[in-house]
Amino acid sequence: MTRQRGLSVRLKLALSYAAFLMIAGALLLAVVYAFLLRYVPAEAMASEWTFFPGRTDLVRAFVPAAAWALLLLLVFALVGGWFLAGRMLAPLTRITSATRAAAAGSLSHRIRLDGKSDEFTELADSFDAMLAQLEAHVAQQQRFAANASHELRTPLAISQTLLDVARKDPDHDHDAVLGRLHSVNARAIELTEALLVLSRTEHGTFATEHVDLSLVAEEAAETLLPLAEKRGVAIETAGEAATTIGSPALISLLTTNLLHNAIVHNLPQGGSVTLTTSSATDAVVARNTAAAAAAAATLVVENTGSPIGDDLLATLTEPFQRGEQRARSDHAGVGLGLAIVKSVVKAHGGSMQLAARDGGGLRVTVRLPLAVDVRSTDGT
Repeated sequence: MTRQRGLSVRLKLALSYAAFLMIAGALLLAVVYAFLLRYVPAEAMASEWTFFPGRTDLVRAFVPAAAWALLLLLVFALVGGWFLAGRMLAPLTRITSATRAAAAGSLSHRIRLDGKSDEFTELADSFDAMLAQLEAHVAQQQRFAANASHELRTPLAISQTLLDVARKDPDHDHDAVLGRLHSVNARAIELTEALLVLSRTEHGTFATEHVDLSLVAEEAAETLLPLAEKRGVAIETAGEAATTIGSPALISLLTTNLLHNAIVHNLPQGGSVTLTTSSATDAVVARNTAAAAAAAATLVVENTGSPIGDDLLATLTEPFQRGEQRARSDHAGVGLGLAIVKSVVKAHGGSMQLAARDGGGLRVTVRLPLAVDVRSTDGT
């Protein structure tokens, strides 16, 4: 936006200081005249031994001195106001420089304004926090774009290689090539659909209705039962009805992804997965108060498996991160399962907590807002 050049804030403040001091000085002189000089007789009085100047004599002597005093006061006010305004606006200059640096793409720059808490330090701290969040968000987006490009490039490169082999070798088994191409294409479609789901949840473009987590958990267990039997993993569902408000498709996808992740990253044989649902009142931290009571519909997915270190646990919800150091196997997925779960939970105003189980495996706790019509036990 193009603006017409105006007076600087520093000059405006200096002129304001000067005007205030001049007005205060003029009022002081007016008070002197009004409450002192008016009681002096207008004419001078003289006697043999004394002389009393009159009001006219005093005004004649007082006005030039007062004018010089006001002039000196004006100069002092302009110089002092300019200096004080510069001192006061120095933090704003640093904030402006940081803003311009951020606009130029330097998100790593920080103001780090020293001093006690005031309006400027609060503004600087808020700006630093905003820059930190923007920097983290941009870095996450860059990593996501790089990983997505790599993951999408892999099936395309494999397809290109298979097509080149089939074209150069007429005697090659074309049925095998077609089967492999079908598998690679299915993986690319799965990845693309996962990316679309992430985009849709981040923008919150979905319709909502009442969803019972216990029913969703049972449906997910029934859907993935063949995969669990193939891998020798037992699935158990337990708990009570827990109704939330959200997208049935997205919450079903959330539950299916958690269960699929628990089955795939489990013990080779004799593993187990437990899905538990409940409705409870938890203490959650509110924005402007110490704590507030909020009811939550809770889904807990717990599975056996290999021990999980803290470093790996902290990265499991990042896009394209797979357990066991991104090991690939059948049904390994595209590395977006827990990332999608995190995005769906966030879009529904819930929370998700990951914890390593004693002895190996993972426990994922998802809390979603409880439906309004089931928060009261007396039906009101």
